[in-house]
Amino acid sequence: MSEIVRHDVNEEYAYSGFVEAGDFIFLSFCVGNVGGTVEEQVEGALNDMSGRLQQVGLALADVVKLDVLLRDVWEIPVMETVFKRRFQGKYPARKTISTEFAHAGGPDGLKVQLDAVAYRPRA
Repeated sequence: MSEIVRHDVNEEYAYSGFVEAGDFIFLSFCVGNVGGTVEEQVEGALNDMSGRLQQVGLALADVVKLDVLLRDVWEIPVMETVFKRRFQGKYPARKTISTEFAHAGGPDGLKVQLDAVAYRPRA
């Protein structure tokens, strides 16, 4: 691939949901089940990520780097339990960051966001 391809472009908030660039796919703002428990939101964010990856023929096993944004870092064990189930030992490099989300749902809304890089070798 010699060009950069942007998907799920959001003009209102000025970002792309994911971008293909060379052998890499960059995914941003993966969320799901907003307003649910942290476990439900991690599952929802991974479902969102999986859906985007499927559009370019990839899966969670192709994720090599994952940035996790959490409202409450004490929820890391909950997140890790979901990751063990979903990644099944094929874990990406990971960084977890605590943040206050500026989201319409307030403190009871968005609790988890995932950003990732996936690898797709050229055939």
